[in-house]
Amino acid sequence: MKKPVVAITRPYDRAGKACEIVEELGGTPVISPTLDLRPVNTESLRELTEKQEKLDWIVFTSPTTLVSLDKFYPDFLKTLKCKVAAIGNKTSKVAREYGLEVDLVPEDFTAEGLVEEFKKQNIQNQVIGVPRTLSARPTLVDGLEDLNNEVIVAEAYKSLFPEDKSKVEKVIKGISTGKIDAITFTSPLTVTNFFEIMKEQEKSESLLDNILTVAIGPITGRVLDEHNINYITPEQYTVREMLELLFEVYGGE
Repeated sequence: MKKPVVAITRPYDRAGKACEIVEELGGTPVISPTLDLRPVNTESLRELTEKQEKLDWIVFTSPTTLVSLDKFYPDFLKTLKCKVAAIGNKTSKVAREYGLEVDLVPEDFTAEGLVEEFKKQNIQNQVIGVPRTLSARPTLVDGLEDLNNEVIVAEAYKSLFPEDKSKVEKVIKGISTGKIDAITFTSPLTVTNFFEIMKEQEKSESLLDNILTVAIGPITGRVLDEHNINYITPEQYTVREMLELLFEVYGGE
């Protein structure tokens, strides 16, 4: 089997593990971040930390949230006493690395999955902190509020269009010339930004018809659906499952 060249569209600080797995499986990773994540110290984040004693739960949806809190309010994580929910194995792992006990990780690594778990456990009338990027979907907050919880949303980081687009532009050229065999997307915004850069390059979205496209889960997949792109997605929404599926399908072609 030809050694596949796989484009990784994750931000630089999250791409390392994906690259390791691609190499482990016998491929060549190419990092082309379509997203920049920047921790920010906002008024809403400060207000959340000041309400620490009021919190019954805090929900971490991304490792970047924990990085941001540790950077600006390290004592908050060290003295956190409320219950902790985390979406995804990576976020859960990072939370534990900061010394937190994780009480709930939904089986379905999505906002919908967490809300469903809260429903199953009848978690209502609680005060729940949700530090995140404000560009995130409203699904989580709306779902928790529908359970009569008070949700305190705080902006912990910004999801930005990449300042340096050269790596993405190089990948687009590589797709055009047949040098890229597969591309992976791990969030809706990675897809949206990728197509925006393609548009700037005056390239057709149909270019992706020439390679294997993989979405980490159905939420990311919906954006690909909007662009009429064929893709595959794993049963479990993790980077490893996504990449193992990629190599399984690629090897069977």
